[in-house]
Amino acid sequence: MLHNTEAEQALLGAIILDNSVLDNVPDTFCSYHFAAEIHSKVYDAICKLRDAGAVADPITITSYLKVDPVFQKSGSQKYLLDLVDSVIGLTNIADYAKIIYDLYLRRQIVAIGDRTTSRARSVSSQESANDIIERTEKELYDLSTGTAGQGRLVAFDEALKLSIDTAEEAFKKDSRIVGVTTGFIQMDKWLGGLHNSDLLVLAGRPSMGKTAFATNIAFNAARAKMEGMGAGAGVAFFSLEMSSEQLATRILASEAGIPSDSIRRGDVPRNSFSKFSAVYEEYGRLDLFIDDTPNVTVAQIRNRARRLKRQKDIGLIVIDYLQLIEAGGSRRNLDNRVQEISEITRSLKGLAKELNVPVLALSQLSRAVEQRDDKKPQLSDLRESGSIEQDADVVMFVFREEYYTARHEPVEGTVEHNKWQLEMEKLHNRAEIIIAKQRHGPIGTIKLFFDGRLTKFGNLLE
Repeated sequence: MLHNTEAEQALLGAIILDNSVLDNVPDTFCSYHFAAEIHSKVYDAICKLRDAGAVADPITITSYLKVDPVFQKSGSQKYLLDLVDSVIGLTNIADYAKIIYDLYLRRQIVAIGDRTTSRARSVSSQESANDIIERTEKELYDLSTGTAGQGRLVAFDEALKLSIDTAEEAFKKDSRIVGVTTGFIQMDKWLGGLHNSDLLVLAGRPSMGKTAFATNIAFNAARAKMEGMGAGAGVAFFSLEMSSEQLATRILASEAGIPSDSIRRGDVPRNSFSKFSAVYEEYGRLDLFIDDTPNVTVAQIRNRARRLKRQKDIGLIVIDYLQLIEAGGSRRNLDNRVQEISEITRSLKGLAKELNVPVLALSQLSRAVEQRDDKKPQLSDLRESGSIEQDADVVMFVFREEYYTARHEPVEGTVEHNKWQLEMEKLHNRAEIIIAKQRHGPIGTIKLFFDGRLTKFGNLLE
């Protein structure tokens, strides 16, 4: 039996007897959580009367519902008086609400199961099995987070209050960070951290350090959470190119101060293992979850992210990288790849809004960069789709001029070679993060330290 009439009657009777106990009912409790339709209507009437500043008693509720056929059929005012007479006490109202809500969830789970079974049995349907799984995942996620059946209509005064609260929160923090920290001082100043519901795209040519930079951000955010910083967050890292072991090796190299290629070859001093143990002891419990499934679809990313949000309360999603995501069909259509990328970026923006977390997606750049004398990337270099620029709230490029200059070494002993050496010294361990688009802030260039041996970015002290 997935309803409790006595609990519903006791809750309503207590509220009618003393309207002030309505404040003890959880904010998330709604009229549709009741199993009995009459109870839903009575609760809704009570809330409307209270919102209007009136007392909700048998007389005012009867006046409010006098033309409602369900209310008339139940016995009208006499039923309300019976509810009040059945009240045992006012102290258990929160417990009654909990019982009613739990049974509501159970009814919804059964309903979702019935719909899923019906869809699965309908072999002639256009829905694939994966489509059915995705829809069921979405329904269960919405149910678990309390968003099922709720709209997104927000009054301006509520939105304005949220904006002021956000500004106040930022003011109270010395770092002036509202979102998730990147761990880089200048970047956090420019962006204010990585903001919830934003889609951020980090792009660059191969060997610029995209994955290294994204890994550093993920590690910094998770470490900040572990250390109790308000700007920290648990991180879901979807690595479509590198394995979880390779990503972990990069972090191990960065924190132990030993080149990752040396770790892979086993070319390390024996005492290095004490450093490895220290890194494990210090950071082994980070809320950093790596999914290295290859050929993953955007639907699979969405479903897994929902689970992690529900189970681990992640606050940041990183995807490495965009062009490796499958569109969801049985096979990739190269002719429609631009359209597929557009669908993927829209889906990722939707995911950021749905889970209310920032999504940082890495992207390749076209080869057009290599054809220019000036190698600094531009928005037009984003590969395969202008919708990346359109859908993203922030577009950033990783650029290291040292990489290109090193490949044009003049003949040794010449004047040009001396100039080249001076230029290389100036560019050594230097990287730029170019903010080419920021929907809510300025654009510009941030200079960072970069150690290629350790694949580690850092704040540049100048």
